Amino acid sequence: MTTKKASRQRKKTKSKLKKKCLYSIAALAALLFISGGILLKQYIWDNVTDTSFFIYIDENSTLDSVADDLQQHIKKRDVNKIKRLSKVNGYVPWNKPGAYRIDPGMSAARIYRKLSTGSQTPVKFTFNNIRTKEELAESIDKQLQMDKQDVLELLNDSSFCADMGFDTYTIPALFLPDSYEVYWTITPRKLMERMRREYDRFWTDDRRMLATQIDITPIEVSTLASIVEEETKVPEEMNMVAGLYINRLKKGMPLQADPTVKFAIGDFSIRRILHEHLSINSPYNTYKNIGLPPGPIRIPSKAAIKAVLNYRHHPFIYMCAKEDFSGRHNFAATYAEHQNNAAKYHKALNKRNILK
Repeated sequence: MTTKKASRQRKKTKSKLKKKCLYSIAALAALLFISGGILLKQYIWDNVTDTSFFIYIDENSTLDSVADDLQQHIKKRDVNKIKRLSKVNGYVPWNKPGAYRIDPGMSAARIYRKLSTGSQTPVKFTFNNIRTKEELAESIDKQLQMDKQDVLELLNDSSFCADMGFDTYTIPALFLPDSYEVYWTITPRKLMERMRREYDRFWTDDRRMLATQIDITPIEVSTLASIVEEETKVPEEMNMVAGLYINRLKKGMPLQADPTVKFAIGDFSIRRILHEHLSINSPYNTYKNIGLPPGPIRIPSKAAIKAVLNYRHHPFIYMCAKEDFSGRHNFAATYAEHQNNAAKYHKALNKRNILK
């Protein structure tokens, strides 16, 4: 009996131990489940931002600098989650440079994954109202991860320009003012190749045919368009001005375009062209040289290019700024008419004491 009681007692003890063990396992599993759920919630499900913003990462970026940038937009505790994920997985920011848009509703895990996988977002590269290659390089430098000197080197590299179908004078014609989506880390060479594709897309067969009818090349169209755009800021007057210069080209007359003289001097602030300005020796001085200058005097807009291609047919070969300083012009078919218009304009300049 004693032996049987002892056996039953051992069985009861084992049963209790087994139950305790099962309870402990269940409790641990529940704890792990709850903890896992909390982690999932905090790292994967919880939104950490309600706004959209960009984070820019370059070769000098560190985890701390990226965290500082993130902290400008999201709470520190959420930034710390991203830092923990980065440290655990060995993420090094400078290995994945780029511009990254963080969108509303993203979790810490999604932000970390976007940055660590290099899933950068295209940025808008926009340029307009650019006169010189230096201004263009400056604009590119400000918007993309490029150094303006690297851009200028390419724009002044005769071999590279030839590969693009231009020379160092005409290369500005490659660029068509607009907004383009590119990666922030795009290289200067890749950007130029992209601009060449956009150039080819713009210059359709129909537009090339219009240029042929004028008896000038697409590059020469851009050169003339750059002069037209400098002459007038009034859109509806552009095709009128274009027609005047085309008339001069057909007659073999010098263009005598004041903006080309300003370009040759390197000073577009001049309001009154004097005889001393007209004597400057430069291939861009269209008072001394017949025909178009060697290249554009600014990067012309698409509107100016279209104005040249669709120029207004008229008999005028002279023009002078209107005396009301509206930005418009008086047009003339004879030199006598032009002298009258010029006299009115110079009288207005003198009245305002505009000497240069």
